[in-house]
Amino acid sequence: MNKYLFISIVTLLMLSSCKNEGDKKSEVTAGIKFEKMEHDFGTVLYNSDGRCYFEFTNTGKDPLMINNVRTTCGCTRPEWPKEPISSGEKGRIGITYNTKIVGSFNKAITVYSNTTVSPSKLFVKGTVEPIK
Repeated sequence: MNKYLFISIVTLLMLSSCKNEGDKKSEVTAGIKFEKMEHDFGTVLYNSDGRCYFEFTNTGKDPLMINNVRTTCGCTRPEWPKEPISSGEKGRIGITYNTKIVGSFNKAITVYSNTTVSPSKLFVKGTVEPIK
């Protein structure tokens, strides 16, 4: 009988612990709002400046952390703030596209953060023309 009572108590404690962990996730109140979700480079020349920025604001009450930014290929390089962004503060994510690749491009950037709606998707597109 004591064995079953012990197992029941341990099970209840584990379930209670799982519930509390779930509650912590729902308490996250950091938010991210981008000024734009897509940047169109238009037509650019070979080996020209392929850099753009995505500005954002922390719309939540808690500090915003950008945990990671991933691109769809190695031709697109991201840079992002590593420090927390306070409530109401702005930040920016820089994207550099390799303009030594001739032709049109359309790339996705995935932003992972501590918001409840993560990840966010950003896009860059354009066409690189060769030098004539």
